[in-house]
Amino acid sequence: MERRTTDLLNAAAARPHPRAGQRVPREWLARPAVQVAPALLGARLVRREPDGTRVSGIIVETEAYGPEEDLGCHCKAGPTRRARVLYGPPGLAYVYFTYGMHWLFNVVVDREGTPAAVLVRALWPAEGLARMAARRAGRPFKQWTDGPAKLCRALDIDGRFHGLDLTAADAPLFLEFAWQFPPQAVTTGPRVGLNTVPEPWKSIPWRWRVRPPRG
Repeated sequence: MERRTTDLLNAAAARPHPRAGQRVPREWLARPAVQVAPALLGARLVRREPDGTRVSGIIVETEAYGPEEDLGCHCKAGPTRRARVLYGPPGLAYVYFTYGMHWLFNVVVDREGTPAAVLVRALWPAEGLARMAARRAGRPFKQWTDGPAKLCRALDIDGRFHGLDLTAADAPLFLEFAWQFPPQAVTTGPRVGLNTVPEPWKSIPWRWRVRPPRG
């Protein structure tokens, strides 16, 4: 199964990031969400489990949210109980529950006090594949992490991680530089699930995606 991810990276003409293996630092995330979201494509989201096992995937789909004028973002109502973390320093995890069944994982970005986040929408599985397979039992490889709720189940991410500092040295959930995708491998489009949000926020092209090869 590790070979499948390698084949996907090769097919997308990915190249190792110059800082591959290094943690993504807070200062790198201290930019507007529309800059960080496409830049996170190719980064590795890592869940370090209590026994030290790494379960991870390469980020291949993101969405940008914020600041407050973005009517598609939770911060549109200000620093509510749920959205308060969005106003914190860049590098915090914003993990919320939706539809009464799904956890979604976001990375807080931009300057402290400016609410913004990047939703991680999809991964290509990379490490800890046996654990992902167990958590996504009955699902084919390509469906393990091809959605924001699916990747949270595969990596065992839930509300325990809400507000976690992803840049802390001992964080059990963090980001690493890993790969870079060429511009031709990346597509843009509207964010998903904002059917009741008014324009221009409903259709603004703030979703970035690396499409997997067919087959």
